[in-house]
Amino acid sequence: MRNILLLVLAVLVTTIFIPIMLIQSCDVAKPKIEKQPIVESDRVVKVYIQETGKIEKLDLEEYIKGVVSGEMPASFEEEALKAQAVAARSYALSRINAFEKDGHPGHPGAELCDSVHCQVWLSKEKLGKLKSKNWMKDYWPKIEKAVDDTKGLIMTYENKPIDQPLFHSTSGGKTENSEDVFTAWVPYLRSVESPYEEEAPHLQDTQEISVVDFISKIKKKYNDCDVNRSNIKADLKILEKSEGGRILKMQVGNKVLTGREIRDLIGLRSANFKIAIAGENLTFITNGYGHGVGMSQWGANGMAKKGNTFDEILKHYYLGVEIHEME
Repeated sequence: MRNILLLVLAVLVTTIFIPIMLIQSCDVAKPKIEKQPIVESDRVVKVYIQETGKIEKLDLEEYIKGVVSGEMPASFEEEALKAQAVAARSYALSRINAFEKDGHPGHPGAELCDSVHCQVWLSKEKLGKLKSKNWMKDYWPKIEKAVDDTKGLIMTYENKPIDQPLFHSTSGGKTENSEDVFTAWVPYLRSVESPYEEEAPHLQDTQEISVVDFISKIKKKYNDCDVNRSNIKADLKILEKSEGGRILKMQVGNKVLTGREIRDLIGLRSANFKIAIAGENLTFITNGYGHGVGMSQWGANGMAKKGNTFDEILKHYYLGVEIHEME
């Protein structure tokens, strides 16, 4: 009987008590589950490529590098390139916020395109074909650094991302109020001085056209205009200028046109112009290059040469903005 009791006790120890002790003491039985950090993926932008008619998904920061390459000379100062990067990123984010769901009406499915309709974007492969080997060696790293150093930074106004970070080549000494060029009043797009543009290649240009050709262009678009070759001096009169110096209203025969209309019609570099009449020719003397609203790129480079940082440049050309990281 005693032997039977010992046998039963041995079985209980080996089959029940020992396994229970092992379960209580073994780490494997109670593994520690650590929470993995959530890593946010980089923001992606969809870009319509006009040459191929296809839409490409691009990392936002890589897209910005292509925009800076396409919109600003890489020989510019580093702080000017940084300012361009922040402006380009601000514009891209505004398009993403507005058109992320269905794309822009001009290119459905994509928030942006690679042309001046949005921002000029050049792929690294295309740059390799367009530029020299020395450019890719010396300037591409410079652009990469400018974008990387400002990664995620955008302009905000009253704690909201701005949606019109406009820029142009050369203001001609003073930028424009937005409503004088694009009709809409924008608080941060105010006319400011742009004094450091003396190195700009198109600070001042001249363009000559015959009186006959000028009248032909005018009447082709405005067939009821009575501008007359024999009375051309009296038929052309500047009526109103903007704060930045561009022509707002101009009398042409019996019609009143805007400086922008004249600029587009003749192909002038700017709507800030004077007209000289000599014999059978008109000479347009333009000041600046581009629409003149927002940041002057040559002005930004001039400010950078004077020691201004990218945020100082941006706050000069876009009144009341702050520089913040994207959320």
